[in-house]
Amino acid sequence: MAETMTPDQAVFLLQNVYMGTLKVESRTTKKILSAVPADKCEYRPDPISKTAIELARHIAAADNRFVEAVINGVFDTNPSMIPENIKTPLQIAAWYEERYARNYEALSKAKASQLTQVVDFRGLFQRPAVTFLMTGLHHTIHHRGQLTSYLRSMGAKVPSIYGESYDDAQARKAAGG
Repeated sequence: MAETMTPDQAVFLLQNVYMGTLKVESRTTKKILSAVPADKCEYRPDPISKTAIELARHIAAADNRFVEAVINGVFDTNPSMIPENIKTPLQIAAWYEERYARNYEALSKAKASQLTQVVDFRGLFQRPAVTFLMTGLHHTIHHRGQLTSYLRSMGAKVPSIYGESYDDAQARKAAGG
């Protein structure tokens, strides 16, 4: 970055731009993780693609990892963040929700010095910690898009994301709404 982020700028971004968006997006992420059918976890659209369960685990872990980079001042590259006994999509979604809620709470109390601390991302770039929130959000949205395309191909229902999905509209109509 050409300029240094000031503490006031970092706090403003966190409190007035990022926190509300992160809360809404985490709810959407949980819906998508929960929508993966347990009996179709090994589905992949192509041999080089991750399986649905691998992608779900990646989304859940990485979304938390980016928030934790802000809280802890370091980007954790430990590949085994989610315990191995967490196996089903619903277990992953529950793990994600619980860990994200804890991280969200810690993030809401982050000090300006945490937010402006420069964090290294795998030796590729270094940025003020608070900027990792948007980087992480973009990463999550990208992979959620992948996973939702899997859902339709697996015969699962796609939840509403940024507006009513076809499946939610059909469910609403069937319920008389």
